[in-house]
Amino acid sequence: MIYAVDNFGAAGDGRTNDTEAIQAAIDACAKAGGGRVLLTGGHTYRAGALVLRSYVELHLEMGAVLKASDCLEDFNLLGQGTVQIEKVTVPTYENCEYSGGPTLHFIYAKDCEYVSITGSGKIDGNEKIFYGTVTPWHIDGGFYPRVPLLFLENISHLTLRDVTLTGSGFWTTHLVGCKDVLIDDIRILNNLKLANCDGIDPDHCQNVRIANCHIECADDCIVFKNTANAMQYGACENITVTGCTLISTSAAIKFGTESEAPFRNITIQNCNISRSNRGISLQLRDKGCIENVCFSNINIDTRQFSPNHWWGKAEPIAITALRRKVDTNVGYIRNVTFENMNCCSESGILLYGDDSVNIDNITFDNVTVRLTKKTDWPKGMRDLRPCPGNIQEKGTVHAVYARNVKNVTFSRFCSVIDENMKPFTEEPVAMSDTENFILNNEKMC
Repeated sequence: MIYAVDNFGAAGDGRTNDTEAIQAAIDACAKAGGGRVLLTGGHTYRAGALVLRSYVELHLEMGAVLKASDCLEDFNLLGQGTVQIEKVTVPTYENCEYSGGPTLHFIYAKDCEYVSITGSGKIDGNEKIFYGTVTPWHIDGGFYPRVPLLFLENISHLTLRDVTLTGSGFWTTHLVGCKDVLIDDIRILNNLKLANCDGIDPDHCQNVRIANCHIECADDCIVFKNTANAMQYGACENITVTGCTLISTSAAIKFGTESEAPFRNITIQNCNISRSNRGISLQLRDKGCIENVCFSNINIDTRQFSPNHWWGKAEPIAITALRRKVDTNVGYIRNVTFENMNCCSESGILLYGDDSVNIDNITFDNVTVRLTKKTDWPKGMRDLRPCPGNIQEKGTVHAVYARNVKNVTFSRFCSVIDENMKPFTEEPVAMSDTENFILNNEKMC
């Protein structure tokens, strides 16, 4: 059964607030036992918060646009949010602590099954209404946390297919405690300057497949979370990512920093990462752990962005396990494999653990790192944020830098240093406080 929103009074003229009409179509569809809610092509529908229901497919035809309202009051779905924009006094790149529970919503669902968003149309988050401080390299939000484009909690059998998501003012696709998720062939096209606008955030989710997507965003493209607000949903586990193209002002693929529960049994393969500040980043900062993760067949091209505004120094791979605060308990990272990877970057691979030596059993096989200068930003820094003091260590560039790690093996590893990078480099591999570090069959320590 098809429920066209036009038949429920939606104007689709790009000006009228169509929230009530679209919600009426969704509710009628759900009450009848399910079906398709249709936004017809050639129309722009403006709306505030919308609530999806079980057995409802929200379908946007080619040329259909669902655009967020200009009025922040329209997103106060649960009556608990703040809608007053005030300039952020502490920039979010210095303090972005977030429990994972937004107070304002655009497209929302909770405790449902068989929910779908499909079609070749577009969902636009109307990003400009969230702007705070604007610089040539970075746009901070006017308040924090802002409105996620999609916030879907405790959904089983969730499908996102074909649709374009754009202009998000905060995390674009925040999936909390969802099970059996398919995200296939979607596009996420966000402003590469607007902070905190992650692409896909599986948070305490299980049995997730992300395939054939193109994502451009700031901060991170695909980022696995275990936030404090959703501990009842357990680990983030049994996930595959394949066939994606990713561009990010921060990390293209990231674990954390919210890491209150385990990440495990995750496979990422056959992806291309370009024009990113970091390629792959495992950032453990809390009591959870990261284990049994495989990366394979990935091309990574990184370049530095404004170093204070964005975490990272163009590392193709960065694995850090550090305390968020002085009194934080931090977990461990172990059993992680990287194979068949080509990296072209302004910085090398970074492995940096806590004094407890909590990074263990990391394997690199058939990995090439080419170091080349692409920007004029300072070279040789190691970015350990977030951590006490938000440390950015000064040093020189290495193809691999390791500290407080054990049982690390590089086989068939190749590093190439271009002439334009040699003034910033010393030896290709540097390490301290490491145990059983093996490079191309030679034990280094």
